[in-house]
Amino acid sequence: MPDSADEPSTERQQDQEQRRLAQETKDERYVWWYLAYFLFGIHIVAFVMIYAVMHAK
Repeated sequence: MPDSADEPSTERQQDQEQRRLAQETKDERYVWWYLAYFLFGIHIVAFVMIYAVMHAK
């Protein structure tokens, strides 16, 4: 009988764990996108600076 009493809490814990993992995956994806945009922006700034230095008088 104790097994049937533990079943809802175990089910709830599994559901919470699945939601936590889904949120973590989503957050990790956002971190990679932010990193990609940041690195892209750094390159744009570097190219503009190189252009400015090469064409400075």
